Amino acid sequence: MAWDFETEPEFQTELDWMNEFVREQVEPLDFVLGSPYDIHNPKNRKIVPKLQAEVRQRGLWACHLGSELGGQGYGQLKLALMNEILGRSHFAPIVFGCQAPDTGNAEILAHFGTPEHKQKYLQPLLNGEIVSCYSMTEPHGGADPKVFTTRAKLDGDEWVINGHKWFSSNARYASFLIVMVVTDPDAPPYERMSMFIVPKDTPGVEIIRNVGLITEPEGHHAYIRYNNVRIPRSHLLGERGRGFAVAQTRLGGGRIHHAMRTVGQVKKAFDQMCERALSRTTQGEVLANKQMVQEKIADSWIEIEQFRLLVMQTAWRIDKYKDYRKVRKDIAAIKVMLPKVFYDVASRALQLHGSLGVSEEMPFSNQVIDALRLGIVDGPTEVHKVTVARQVLRDYKPAEGLFPTGHLPALREQAIQKYGELLELEVSTF
Repeated sequence: MAWDFETEPEFQTELDWMNEFVREQVEPLDFVLGSPYDIHNPKNRKIVPKLQAEVRQRGLWACHLGSELGGQGYGQLKLALMNEILGRSHFAPIVFGCQAPDTGNAEILAHFGTPEHKQKYLQPLLNGEIVSCYSMTEPHGGADPKVFTTRAKLDGDEWVINGHKWFSSNARYASFLIVMVVTDPDAPPYERMSMFIVPKDTPGVEIIRNVGLITEPEGHHAYIRYNNVRIPRSHLLGERGRGFAVAQTRLGGGRIHHAMRTVGQVKKAFDQMCERALSRTTQGEVLANKQMVQEKIADSWIEIEQFRLLVMQTAWRIDKYKDYRKVRKDIAAIKVMLPKVFYDVASRALQLHGSLGVSEEMPFSNQVIDALRLGIVDGPTEVHKVTVARQVLRDYKPAEGLFPTGHLPALREQAIQKYGELLELEVSTF
């Protein structure tokens, strides 16, 4: 029987190094540089490549990739522990070569790209020389790809793409986009879409505007018009009409990584909450002595631990089964928990910091907004709750009789039939 909550000493050594490295060398970058994805910015170039070189030397670069692609091939459990540390800094994922959406796009290229694709797009992406964009969502149908209208039609040896895409994150910095569009509108719903590589400098790729979150100084979520964009026939990724299947290769592991990075952010907010409770005096005593403050701290700690354990168990199950279909319920569940735990803890930390907490001098307002964002990206919370419920109900069946199987009179009658004679015999001997 194997049931362990400890990390191997050898890997713990790597985690300890990562923890110090991120705290001392990477977290400060969040305050002096702009976007991590602006990799050609001269200021970024002065610092980030040197840190990436240290990570490579340590053997911790792009650990989600297999050895054939230059990674360590770590399973999701190890990656989860790593991402808990990386989540503390916006720059940490790119310093360690595991930033979204590039990780998911790299998986797609590795599985479905041609040798030419891998040489031209995948290898530079893995080397950290370029960044990419995943362009899927549309203005009228974010959570339901079945209503997408952006089309690609085959014209000789070229695909011609027309339509609009919304919130294509990091498109302003990307060298290429992976785009999901309708190629077979009359096919069954899940066989209408296909996936393509589109170089960003292709004529007709028009960024209408870059949309920003309210907390972002500079928007980088592009609203894109594809206006008669012509790409080679060979830029189809996977089979025609199999876009949904291609998309699934990038989703499960990515959600685990998002979740553990969120744990890292939540713990930062929690640490600041506890520090504040012990530092601030009001009405003759420190906040930590107030029972309502103690309730906030207790609720936060419990929620964080529950969430972290569920994420770790899900990562363990992915490594065990090596089949995302068997952990679909678990992945959906952590996606549901993620924004709630983040919002709860960040808002409590904000409250305990009073007017300072709502100001731009503390991170909590940004974290609250980010928690709301995380309840939308990769599918809204409501959709994932439906998935959890449907998966759970598969393990049950309806009652056959008029009353439920837990009906007490029926259970009592069954118990009497099973043990009645023995009980009567025992009574007669006294």
